Amino acid sequence: MRAMFLLFAAVAMIVYTVAGDSRSAVQLFIVATPLATFAYALATRRLPRSRPWFLSVGGLIVLLIGQLSMPGWLDGHLGQAEGTASELTLSASHGLFLMGTAIALRRRLASDASGLLDAALLGLCAGGPLWVWGVQPHLTDAATPLGLLLLMIDVFAISGVIGCLIRMGASRGPGQDTILYLTLTAILTQTALVTGWTEPLLLAFLTIAAAPIQRGALEVTEPLPSAGAPMLGRGHLSWLAVALSVNPLLTAVQIMRGNEAASLMLPVGTLLIVPLVLLRFHRLAVQREQAERTLEHQATHDELTGLRNRRHMMTSIDRALTGPAGVTVLLCDLDGFKPINDKYGHLAGDEALKVVAARLCAVTRPGDVVGRLGGDEFLVVCEGVDASELAQRIRETLRLPMALSTGVVTIGVTVGAASAEPGCGIDRETLIGTADAAMYAGKKARAA
Repeated sequence: MRAMFLLFAAVAMIVYTVAGDSRSAVQLFIVATPLATFAYALATRRLPRSRPWFLSVGGLIVLLIGQLSMPGWLDGHLGQAEGTASELTLSASHGLFLMGTAIALRRRLASDASGLLDAALLGLCAGGPLWVWGVQPHLTDAATPLGLLLLMIDVFAISGVIGCLIRMGASRGPGQDTILYLTLTAILTQTALVTGWTEPLLLAFLTIAAAPIQRGALEVTEPLPSAGAPMLGRGHLSWLAVALSVNPLLTAVQIMRGNEAASLMLPVGTLLIVPLVLLRFHRLAVQREQAERTLEHQATHDELTGLRNRRHMMTSIDRALTGPAGVTVLLCDLDGFKPINDKYGHLAGDEALKVVAARLCAVTRPGDVVGRLGGDEFLVVCEGVDASELAQRIRETLRLPMALSTGVVTIGVTVGAASAEPGCGIDRETLIGTADAAMYAGKKARAA
């Protein structure tokens, strides 16, 4: 497929070079080529997630309309910022391409939103140097304010798209050939706008024509499970600061030199970059909140079962001891758990502990607190001084057979209960010690 594309592209460009007065017809043929490949890919269901591709088709149709309305406009007018209707169609088509790319990127890199924002920011920040050192030198007196605005938005936006596409390619995963062609399309389009040369833009039409017919095209819009770490982590945010400083520094230099174009670049560049900066720092705040919630959960929950851990259970007992209703603790120690580990292994034992945790949560009341102290010991903290019915439900529930991945097992449980009346002066250690003694008495009685 790649060899056929290279041959077709070479032939098309050779024909364009030697066409002479017929160049506009060759341009029209090249512009229409992607429409044919996209129509084929959509008709043969090679692109199941069709929305981004339909937006790209819309952009191609707009470009074709512009080419039909003004044949040969690309030669001598591309990148000149003249503010013509053809430039409006070019910018409109790029807007549709940008929307389609954004949808595909958002879906594919949903697990790497921060890295995607980093890539877009770096790309947008590269737009300033491209504008100053690439576009401005070849601008003529025919440039209009509208044309400059359209061209600048194109240059900055495509720079951001290139950064995102590079990030997409770096995340690996299926569909790399299609991503490569899309990246080449963006780079070639940018080259054409910056230099004013027609040939790179025509090559861009050919590369985008190849994108939807690649074998992995249907997987480009499928989400990746994990796209890797953000490009700008905590230790690399300085790179973002450097990148964000480029455009203001270039603007300051231009103002010092008396260049009037600086007055346009500053607001446009800022308007394009600042929202992404704010969104990036919002993502940092969200990630920090998520990390804090994760740490808080880990500090109060058992890693294996998800129940409350020993620290939280002790706090719950202390709180209940100061309440008006009194407190009862049920210390639950599993019977026959060790043989499961010995016979089936620790993975089966862990699975059994998870089943026990789920059953305890199912039989306890809404106000009860269920936790794991460690090993095969569980604790239930209940408001009130009578939890005999709950203790019986726990015994009956945990005696039921458990269907583990290694087979069906049966265990039992010994429950030691201890209660404290409101204001009785019993502390946590005494209460737990009483429940522990009752639990061991129950085990001794069963053994006898």
